[in-house]
Order: sequence, then structure tokens, then C-alpha cells
Amino acid sequence: MSISTESYQDSSTGYKEALDFVKSHYENFPVVSFFVPKRLRKHVAIIYWFARSADDIADEGNAKPEFRLDRLIEFELEFEKALNGKPDSVFFSALSETITILNLTPKHFTDLLYAFKQDVVKKRYDNFEELLNYCNHSANPVGRLILELFNVRNKDAYFYSDEICTALQLTNFFQDTKIDFNMGRIYYTQAEMEKYGVTEKVFELNENNLNLQKLVKFNVERTQVLFDDGKKILNLLKGGLKLEISWTIRGGEAILDKISKNNFDVLNKRPVLSKTDFVKLFFATIFNV
Repeated sequence: MSISTESYQDSSTGYKEALDFVKSHYENFPVVSFFVPKRLRKHVAIIYWFARSADDIADEGNAKPEFRLDRLIEFELEFEKALNGKPDSVFFSALSETITILNLTPKHFTDLLYAFKQDVVKKRYDNFEELLNYCNHSANPVGRLILELFNVRNKDAYFYSDEICTALQLTNFFQDTKIDFNMGRIYYTQAEMEKYGVTEKVFELNENNLNLQKLVKFNVERTQVLFDDGKKILNLLKGGLKLEISWTIRGGEAILDKISKNNFDVLNKRPVLSKTDFVKLFFATIFNV
């Protein structure tokens, strides 16, 4: 892929605005943290801008599904133009520069767009395999892109990264149970809801009954297993990337812990990390406690 120098003319503005964009959004993990080398921070920010912007389109208010799908298709066309050296905005100018300079895999970006399109049209998941397939497109590409930013490109690292990213995505589902339901989506599988005797009426009535608690507990424990196995990636990493991934894992685990301590009530109290939580997790990461 060859992109002309002229296409980079507005990339510095795109990077700057992407960094500002990161600061204005909450996540359960540090996006551009102290652990990321300064030379890479703008690249992390522009990847985050791409993913979050597409996600926002998929979740766009009361817009009809057809409108949101059209917007996502337009977004993908803009991405393809950027890959061909003809970016339509300062953001895509920066993104095309990042992909070229750091030799990132374009398919990771299109996988993300596939997931966001799926969000518009698919509201229920029959079984866990279906949900894992969604995570394989919605979350795992982000982890692989971060590894590629640091030039880590091996099968074992990808495998453990996928486990961590899937766990983070599942954690976000539990955290946003009520928000997602209000948008018509349920990310607890139909098979497991039936197994635990949970109906959609429970979500509608905000009824944290024993059956729902058991369902959420099962999902939290399964997700913790993914985090635990995914931590093996830390043995393959070093420096700032190792600390960044460790901090990210701790953030996800902290949300699971809050859900557990809240009696697995995901309907009436949304667990979030406070600034104090982030500081505690930072020092826990530094001192490995």
C-alpha cells in the first residue's frame, strides 16, 4: 500500500483531535496512559477514535436501523478511501498514516465495522458460541492492533490477547445490561437465560431476583477465567506494554468485583471505576500487588 506524503497534510490535526476525543470518553481501562510511549500515543488515540466513532454510529439515538447501517457503510467507504491515499477528513488522514507507518492489518478495522453493523441488526444471541463470534469481531481486533503497534506479532500473544479482549467485552456487557436492554439488546444468551429461568420481563422491571443473580454470577465467574488465562500474555511482554495490559486487565477485574459485591445486581446500579479506583489500580500495577 502506498500513500502519498500529501495525504498526510492534515494528519497532525487529526492526531491532536483524536487525543482530545480520548480524554472526553470514559472507559474501564486506560486508553492512552503513562505506560504508552509518547511516540505511540497519537496512534493509540486515532485507533480509539475509529472504534468509538463507529460504535457511536451503531448506537445513534433513535435513528432507524437502516439509517445507522447506511452511516456505517459510509464510514467504511471513507476508511477504504483513506487506505487508497484519499482520506476525506483529518481523522482518516491520521489513521492512514498510522496504518502505513506501523504496518497495521487493515482487516482488524473492517472486523470492527462488521461487529458494529451486527449491533444494528442482531439483538439476541442463542448461545455462547454466537457471543464469542461477536467478540471476535468487536473486541479482539483492538487487542491485536495494540500488539502490532508495539510490533508484537506472534500466535501466542494473539491468543492470550483475544482472551483478555473477549473478557473485557463481556464485562462491558454486564456493566451495560440496562443500557443495552433499553436499546433492544440482550447479551446474555437465550440458552443460558432459559437454563437459569430468566425472562426478558426481569430486565424490563429491573427485578434483581435470585435467578438473574445466578445467571450473572455464572457469567462473571466464566469471564474471570478468561482474564486469568489471558494474563499469561504478561510473560511474553515487557516494558510499558506489559504494564499497560496489566492495568487494563485490573480495570476489567475491578468491574467484575464491583458486580459481585453488589450482589450481582446489574439492573439498578451500573458499576464504574472512579478516579480513586484508577489511581489504586495504577499503583497496584506498578508494584504488582
